[in-house]
Amino acid sequence: MEITDESARPRLAPHVRMVFNAARGEHALLSPETVWVINATGAAIVELCDAQRTVAEISDELRSKYDQVADGDVQRFVADLVTRHGMEVNHG
Repeated sequence: MEITDESARPRLAPHVRMVFNAARGEHALLSPETVWVINATGAAIVELCDAQRTVAEISDELRSKYDQVADGDVQRFVADLVTRHGMEVNHG
């Protein structure tokens, strides 16, 4: 099983939260020692990562809103954050 297969249910790690900086017009993920600036697409993915939806369901939901969601985009984004300890996944 990969870190983020299609059935994985991602969520932010407990020590990470997403904020929006209105002055800069950008989203960021904050952890005690790290700040990740993410684009609007990344923010849309993070908002759907609630440990209830699977990666496949998140991809489908984004495809219903946006035209340019390629296969594997959500999986790669989540896998990158899991590798950086910013996100956790449940495989159950």
